[in-house]
Amino acid sequence: MKLRLYHHPDGARVAYRETGTGPALVLLHSALLSHREFEPIVEPLADRYRVVLPDLPLHGDSEDRPRHPYTLDWLAEVIAAFCTETAGPRPLVGGHDLGAQILLRALELRLLAPGRLVLMPNPLHRPAPREKWRTAARLGAVPGLGRALTHVARAAYRPERGVKLSVNAEPAARDLLRHAFADVGGNVNLARSWARFAKRWPAGPRRELLDLYPHLDFPVLLLWADADRRHPLQAAEEALDLLPDGQLRVLSDTGFLMAYDDAVGVARELAAFCG
Repeated sequence: MKLRLYHHPDGARVAYRETGTGPALVLLHSALLSHREFEPIVEPLADRYRVVLPDLPLHGDSEDRPRHPYTLDWLAEVIAAFCTETAGPRPLVGGHDLGAQILLRALELRLLAPGRLVLMPNPLHRPAPREKWRTAARLGAVPGLGRALTHVARAAYRPERGVKLSVNAEPAARDLLRHAFADVGGNVNLARSWARFAKRWPAGPRRELLDLYPHLDFPVLLLWADADRRHPLQAAEEALDLLPDGQLRVLSDTGFLMAYDDAVGVARELAAFCG
């Protein structure tokens, strides 16, 4: 895959990889990971689409300098502009976890008008699962703690933890975690930026999304995992009832890392939906 850079007007950079031919399909990864979350499905999709895989700000090779606000609204603005720049005014877009939450906020702010939207497991309008890393990340703003915190984070998210995110204990998930945290240790700027992000992330469920769903006048696919305890199926079923042109597909024997648990199934569903 070719490495490219998108430069936002405020100076933020988004690193992304792309490969394949055809209409662009942008896929946004989950929190703490990188574009490699979707690597298992690149090959079966690249014959039909130009697959575009960015690293979200604060992740991978993308923006991590503490000069930016790292609010949800800012992330939505940057990613919406990125999607339009790389995939056109009516892009095919999908997101998992944090990536999906950013897309939903971009839609609320009317910054994005996708041709089709894929939402993979995320909290939607329900309370997000409690995550200790968000609390710990706030400490990155404390003078003298940032550097130590980055080394603790790298130790806590060892490659073996990636296997636990896969229902099938997929060995390749080790490399996913290894890559995601390869440059974290000692990165004080990243610690400060993550502290800003954690402090400013919205608290509580985003119930306002219940008002958004009926206004999404384009096809929406809810592509869910049947064994992801972090994001239960019930939230997707509730959203489906409010979507004018929605469909729900559930992949069996898949957990948080859907693309690692069933690469063929994820690629199949994406291709069938995106056309």
